[in-house]
Amino acid sequence: MATTEECHSIQLIDGDGLFNDVGTDRLIKEIKLAECGLSYAVVAIMGPQSSGKSTLLNHLFCTNFREMDAFKGRSQTTKGIWMAKCAGIEPCTLVMDLEGTDGRERGEDDTAFEKQSALFALAVSDIVLINMWCHDIGREQAANKPLLKTVFQVMMRLFSPRKTTLMFVIRDKTRTPLENLEPVLREDIQKIWDSVHKPQAHKETPLSEFFNLEVVALSSYEEKEEQFKEQVANLRQRFFHSIAPGGLAGDRRGVVPASGFSFSAQQIWKVIKENKDLDLPAHKVMVATVRCEEIANEKYAGFTANESWCLLEEAVQSGPVAGFGKKLNSILYTSLTEYDAEATYFDEGVRSAKRKQLEEKLLQLVQPAHHAMLGHLRSGTLEKFKEAFDKALNGGDGFSVAARNCTEAYMALFDEGYADAVVELANWDSSKVRDKLRRDIDAHVASVRAAKLSELTSSYEAKLNEALSGPVEALLDGANNDTWPSIKKLLRRETESAVSGLSDALSGFDMDEKTKEKMLTSLEDHARGVVEAKAREEAGRALIRMKDRFSTLFSHDSDSMPRVWTGKEDIRAITKTARSASLKLLSVMAAIRLDDNADNIENTLTSALVDTKNNAAVTDRSITTFDPLASSTWEQVPPAKTLITPVQCKSLWRQFREANKRNNNWLPPPWAIVALIVLGFNEFMTLLRNPLYVGVIFVGFLIIKALWVQLDISGEFRNGALSGLLSLSTKFLPTVMNLLRKLAEEGQMPATNSSQTNQAVASKSFQNGSSTSNMSSSASSGITASENSPKKGE
Repeated sequence: MATTEECHSIQLIDGDGLFNDVGTDRLIKEIKLAECGLSYAVVAIMGPQSSGKSTLLNHLFCTNFREMDAFKGRSQTTKGIWMAKCAGIEPCTLVMDLEGTDGRERGEDDTAFEKQSALFALAVSDIVLINMWCHDIGREQAANKPLLKTVFQVMMRLFSPRKTTLMFVIRDKTRTPLENLEPVLREDIQKIWDSVHKPQAHKETPLSEFFNLEVVALSSYEEKEEQFKEQVANLRQRFFHSIAPGGLAGDRRGVVPASGFSFSAQQIWKVIKENKDLDLPAHKVMVATVRCEEIANEKYAGFTANESWCLLEEAVQSGPVAGFGKKLNSILYTSLTEYDAEATYFDEGVRSAKRKQLEEKLLQLVQPAHHAMLGHLRSGTLEKFKEAFDKALNGGDGFSVAARNCTEAYMALFDEGYADAVVELANWDSSKVRDKLRRDIDAHVASVRAAKLSELTSSYEAKLNEALSGPVEALLDGANNDTWPSIKKLLRRETESAVSGLSDALSGFDMDEKTKEKMLTSLEDHARGVVEAKAREEAGRALIRMKDRFSTLFSHDSDSMPRVWTGKEDIRAITKTARSASLKLLSVMAAIRLDDNADNIENTLTSALVDTKNNAAVTDRSITTFDPLASSTWEQVPPAKTLITPVQCKSLWRQFREANKRNNNWLPPPWAIVALIVLGFNEFMTLLRNPLYVGVIFVGFLIIKALWVQLDISGEFRNGALSGLLSLSTKFLPTVMNLLRKLAEEGQMPATNSSQTNQAVASKSFQNGSSTSNMSSSASSGITASENSPKKGE
């Protein structure tokens, strides 16, 4: 029978009982048996030695088993068990050629291998062909009877036998019709079945429970070859779709999936060789366990080497991957689907358990990548939130509105991203990552809120500093009765303005009234603190302010013009006025008066420092009286509001008096006079030898003195060196030109009056110069004199 399909055959078990696992695995790969699932069949043939078993198989299934050479006599041809793939038959069919029974090579008593091979054939085969001679039917001592006894006996060693089709092939059929031979054969088979010892559980079990019996007859191959081949060809057709319902093995059970056939056969033979009872259900579970685990390991290894997974894993380490969940789910489902396809025919319980283990291993493998993806998603969402939040705030949105809208939008964005990254097989809880994102967002909002509030507060505090510091300094510099009322008015106006602005700004922060009120109160306290700090600062410069106040009032008239001394001025009155103004400044700076509480500081200072009667009484050592300034606090003034204590006021006034005394002393110190005499001796002798120098120096002195008076140099420099230089630079040239013009006018007068006029001008200039210096001296001395001696008439 011709076929184009190549035959593959191996010795499955050799004559010594060794299983050829390597050859079996190679054959299964070559014929791609693992792809068949349950769609395959196994056929075995057994029978007496030299009964033509191999010849029948070669013609029936187009195999190439070794056949007996009739010319060499009858001897053992097949040793052990051989296996080959049937060519051209669907589904894939494996056929096993068993070593013949009753062979003289093994001896009469060595039936162990015969029973082992028979049990192996029944355990793994769906169809067993029993080759027998036609002339043995009905004979008590026929060659097939020991074989049938062996088959039925080993069948009892299977805890749960699979249903096997026994096809009796009657060889060298005679003229007796098959219809007459078959009943006799079935009767013989039933007798053998009844005679076999059975376990208690199968005492009454009919033969049909374990076997389907089929009987076919073939003509002699040697005598009627063509007829034999024709009959074999007809029989071959019955093996097509043999496992389909109604086929030869349509009701088989306990089939091992094709991918586990090699391992199953090897383990069955191992159990048989160890002479143990063969528990096929347990064996089926064992095979399923091993094969499903192998398949699971293969799929796991394939997943780890999968290029798509490797690229995805690498990409997610550096940043978020769009469609991460979809891509990962696809790779996971592909691996699990491949597992399901290969393990689908194995025991369901084992298959499901191993699938669960594979699934857990795969999820454990991909979990770090999923965590990395969520980390990128969380950090990316947080950065986008920060940008959007800043943009919303810069766009003028209220803080609370912007925070609420951005938080809702970007938490929803995270949820969308997580939905895109979800691994459908895993029941991982994303709430921790989501909660972490929410905490990060809330922390950022809180930090921005604190920064914004701090910025707002600082802004309004800076405005208050600018609005209060300069005006308060100016008001304290011009200290008078309206100074503190003006400062209070200024403080109230600026504070109300700042508090109103801050209150409006805080309305967008959605804060509770208590917190808002606290911030507004803090701003009010800051404004008050600015004023108090400025007052304390100015109080530290009280002595300088007093000196400046005295100097300004003494050297300027009521119109703030430089005073021109004519000799008719009331030096005592001018000095008293300047002194009173300095004392007024001291009393204003002595305490902070931002409340409506009245005090008696000015009267106390006046009575203690200016009133000459009191001064006289104090200086009279014979009389002891109370000094109102001998205290560290003022009456009706809290210590916290005190800028200059009574003792400090007394000390400042003493320093003020001493400074004026030093101004009255025009003479240099004694050491300076001695130094001038020693160092200027040569210059003095030069002047004595040249009297002309004295005249030149005297004229120069008069000119410089005139310029000093006209330019009011001391007054100009009172406001600072730079302002004094600028003022003098603008007045110097006009003043010089004015002097020259007056000299020119004097030169044009009659000669008779020239002498008198010059004497008058010189006298006047000298008088002005001397009177100016005398006025300053008199003013300074006036303070001392008026304080140390009573007025006339009093």
